[in-house]
Amino acid sequence: MEYIEIYKCLCERTRLRILNLLRDGPLCVCHLHEILGEAQPNVSKQLAYLRDRGAVESERHNTWIMYRLPGRRHPILEKNLRCLQDVAREDGVFRRDLAHRAAVVRRIARTREGCPEEVAGGKCC
Repeated sequence: MEYIEIYKCLCERTRLRILNLLRDGPLCVCHLHEILGEAQPNVSKQLAYLRDRGAVESERHNTWIMYRLPGRRHPILEKNLRCLQDVAREDGVFRRDLAHRAAVVRRIARTREGCPEEVAGGKCC
């Protein structure tokens, strides 16, 4: 991953919100769409952008696609993700995203709704 590609990933608000949400673990595309309140095509477009540049990884489970941060991250990406975490504490949109994420994860854990069986046992959310 080149430095310029890392910074391109960080220069769009929806991509920043996605990266911030994935810091707490993987999420399905549908859950990201729900949490962000963004149109599904826009969320998918931003996820593809991040994936193509190595900022996120995806894994298919039948018709579901799970996204997560890479296990081994470029040091510049990791430093910027830590900075993003600090900024997220101060920004209302990022705080709301994290609160909404927590609510979605609780609902999924309680009902197993909206989560494929293959990942319901711990990989998802």
